[in-house]
Amino acid sequence: MVTDTTPDLAAVRSEPTTVKDTPAYRTFKVANAVALLIVCAVTLYPFVNLVAKAFSSEGYIAAGEVNLIPRGFNVQTFDVVMGDAMFWLNYKNTVVYTVVGTFISMALTTPYAYALSRRHLKGRTFFIGIAVFTMFFSGGLIPNYILVADVLHMRNTLWAIVLPGAISVFNLLVMKSFFENFPNDLEEAAAIDGLTTYGIFFRIVLPLSKAVLATMTLFYAVSMWNSWFSAFLYLDQKELFPVTVYLRNLIAAASNPAAGMGGQEVVQIGANIQSVTMLLTVLPIVCFYPFIQRYFVSGVMLGSVKG
Repeated sequence: MVTDTTPDLAAVRSEPTTVKDTPAYRTFKVANAVALLIVCAVTLYPFVNLVAKAFSSEGYIAAGEVNLIPRGFNVQTFDVVMGDAMFWLNYKNTVVYTVVGTFISMALTTPYAYALSRRHLKGRTFFIGIAVFTMFFSGGLIPNYILVADVLHMRNTLWAIVLPGAISVFNLLVMKSFFENFPNDLEEAAAIDGLTTYGIFFRIVLPLSKAVLATMTLFYAVSMWNSWFSAFLYLDQKELFPVTVYLRNLIAAASNPAAGMGGQEVVQIGANIQSVTMLLTVLPIVCFYPFIQRYFVSGVMLGSVKG
């Protein structure tokens, strides 16, 4: 008697293949979702409250009645700020400083980090030590001012804003660590194909490093956009101020009754000037972030090396 051992494929296909979650795992997913929602709410609340205060009237703000929704809708402060031609000139200066400064910083940091990541580099420990040393020690405020303003004659110029802090050692070390984990197989294959060190860097390494490049670009851009002390220190011409210095001066003027504005206007501006200025400052970065965020989570190295 011959027994047919061939499996019934139709019966096998009809059986459910989905693995059911255990009660413990379902509980974990619910708890995880609740925790993430709480974190999102805590993160978003200050920003929503900021927007609400920016569009509220002075009386409601002083009474502490503004929470998530604007009370007594008012755009007087926006009219004062955005109706000033100097605001737009300083805003343009901020864009120029941010673009030029970020480009210079990335142009200096990226090759420096890649060179430090090569273990065969002669004097590698020395160059790493120089970079790390600057994280803990500096010449001080007065020597830096003398160097930039008097020795290098960069006062009231773009270069006083973008050059002194062009390289962030923290960003440098992050990029160095990324390049150290870069697959050697790709570089060796490119070298066999005849590419030089510069060819490997520009044609192999950089295209596969979009994640870290986008992250460092965002770090540098945000830092440059929010920077005001360098401009406050090295610039004394209003036409060269970034918008952060303009808004800082506006806050100081709004708190001074002798600023030359009407009494009620001063009260309204003084009530929500900080909210308006913070909103105007952070809004471009918030709009820019979604274009960079996708590089944070994408696996750009996936599939570049076949095992």
